[in-house]
This record gives sequence, structure tokens and C-alpha cells, in this order.
Amino acid sequence: MISMSYDLATLPINALLRPISDAGIALARLDERIARSPVGAGWIERMHFADACASLWIDGELVHLEDLVLHDATKDVRTPTHELTIARDVLKTRRRIAAQPTGWALSPEGLRSLRGQAPPASHGADSTVAIDAVAPDVGTVGGGEGEEDDDAGPLAEEFAAIDAVLARSDAAIEQARAPRLAGARERDPLVYDLDWDEDERLEEWRGIVRQTQDLPAVLQAIVALDAWNFLSVLQHASWLGRLLAAAILRQAGITSGAHLAAINLGLKTIPVDRRRHRDREIRLLAIAQGLIGAAEIGMKEHDRLALARQMMDRKLEGRRISSKLPELVELVMAKPLVSAGMVANTLDVTPQAARRIVLELGLREMTGRGRFRAWGVL
Repeated sequence: MISMSYDLATLPINALLRPISDAGIALARLDERIARSPVGAGWIERMHFADACASLWIDGELVHLEDLVLHDATKDVRTPTHELTIARDVLKTRRRIAAQPTGWALSPEGLRSLRGQAPPASHGADSTVAIDAVAPDVGTVGGGEGEEDDDAGPLAEEFAAIDAVLARSDAAIEQARAPRLAGARERDPLVYDLDWDEDERLEEWRGIVRQTQDLPAVLQAIVALDAWNFLSVLQHASWLGRLLAAAILRQAGITSGAHLAAINLGLKTIPVDRRRHRDREIRLLAIAQGLIGAAEIGMKEHDRLALARQMMDRKLEGRRISSKLPELVELVMAKPLVSAGMVANTLDVTPQAARRIVLELGLREMTGRGRFRAWGVL
């Protein structure tokens, strides 16, 4: 049982009015800029990578952007670390939330999926029968067995269909029970606190989100994130709460489309003693400042990308139609870093030709190494 509850009756509304207003304006202005920008898609992809690295930084781990980009492209130069694997999970989760409808992440189905708990019908482990259809395929029941057709009566096919439905129902009931029981048995007490009821904590957090639905969207996201941290909903995935807060902003229309606010990137600029202060008002103000910081960082990154795109477009003037440079420009704008292997695979050229094209475009070498080099825009 959870011995603490999150009090919504004493929220410091007056102290938060100005920060949440500033954060909402800044995020809306950034979203409008991205929606109309020719580099918007590349900016969004870059924010996915940057926010994933910032998420690990907030949790006390260091993951280099270069390593995450190469790991995502399966071009690792070294064995992936545990922290890099977590960063990849954050990256994939951000992309998944952004690709789904706006309300999906906060729905019961979305939360179950994001926590790694697939619906019972999708589990095919333990040699159980997968429930892929509602109605049985009557045409396949009893067919192909000549010895049974001789004794079959006029109702044999209907009875066989009924038996199939009953078998599927029994399998569905067993599968609905199996995942939770199996998960409880398989959890290692050295890794998991067996008294930590994530389902109960998550339900309490969802209740807080429901109670704040009438508040301004930015304030709702701030309270939801602070409550997630206060309740410690998940033992090993605290980073999910920050993505859910970004999903709240997206669902409310503060950010739109595939744009998911880079909350981690903004919170990275806030001192840890403010983000984890005992005083709730200080924590809420810190989150609000983090949202403002995320918008400011995003705007600066967009302006930098837009300028870099203009400079590269000038180098494309007068090029042959068969030139690979336009494709390289699109790749460079879509990824924070590109390696010779990534360029070779995308442009269908040899690694030597890839390095030559990169130098022709004038990209900046980001790694400082002779081998396993990677480039990015200036």
C-alpha cells in the first residue's frame, strides 16, 4: 500500500501563474515555427536523440549523442553499455508516442504498452494459443479428415465450431491470468522490491491526472510530472513520467503533430537541488522553468539548422542531376551525426565515396578520431 498521497488542494497557483503562462507561450511559438519550417522534420528527429541523452543525464548517467546515433543505426563502434540501451528505449518510446494519436499514451492501453505489458491476446509464450480472431474459421474445422466425414451428421460442423469457440475462450482466460502471475514469480528480489505495487501507484497517478483535467494544460503537465516523481510510480523507468508529461502537452494542443516537447533537455538546465527539493513549490517552479528552457533551446537549435540548410543549399547550385549531394543533405539534416557507413548505405555508394562526398559538402568532423569518424552540420 502507498503510505503517502499527493495533495492537490494546496497547489501554489499564484506562484505558478506567470511561469506556466510564459512556458505555454514559448512552447506554442516553437511549435508554430516547427510546423512551418523546411527543417522541421529534421529538427524533430534531432530532438528525439538529444532528449533521450538528456533523460539519462537527469537520472545520473552519461550517454554520448554520437554513441546513441550509431547504436540506433546499428553501426556501433563498441559494445553497447547498459546506459546506452536505456537511452535507446527512451528514444524508441519518444518516437512511438509521437507516431500515435494524441491521447494514446495516457490511455489504459497506451500505458500498458509503454510499460511493456502487451495485451493478453498478443502473448504467444508458454506455447499457449494466440487469440487472433473473434469468430472461429468454421471452414477449417473438420475439413480434410476423410475418416471423420463418413460419420458426420448435419450438425457436426456447428458443434465443432462451438467447441472451437469454447477452446478459444478457455485459452483467453488462461492468458489473461498468466502474464501477471508469471511476472510476479519471475521478478528477482535483488533487483525488484516485491512490495512495490506499480499498478496501485500508477492508478493513483492516473487519478491525479483526472483531477487536474480542468487546469491549464501546462500546469496539468507540471503537476503530473511532479506527482509521478513523488509517487515513484515505476521502479526502473522513472524517465517514462517525463515523456507522459510531454504527451499531456501534445494532447492539449500546446505541441502538435509529431512534435513532442523535449522536457528532459529543458530540465537538464535546472540545478538538481531545485528539481528534487523538498518544497513542492520550488519543484513545480523548476519544472516550469525547464519547459521554458526546452522551448528556448529548441528555438536556437531550429535557427541553427535553418542557417546550415541555407549554406548547404548554396553548394548544390549547378550540380548534376545525378549528384548524391542532395540526398546527403537530407540525411545530414535528419540525423545529428552521420558515419561513413550510414552515408554509404543511404546513398548506395562505397565507404570511400561516402567520405569523399562528405568532404565535398564541407561537414564538420565531430569525433576527432581517425577511424569510425562521424560528421554533422556546423
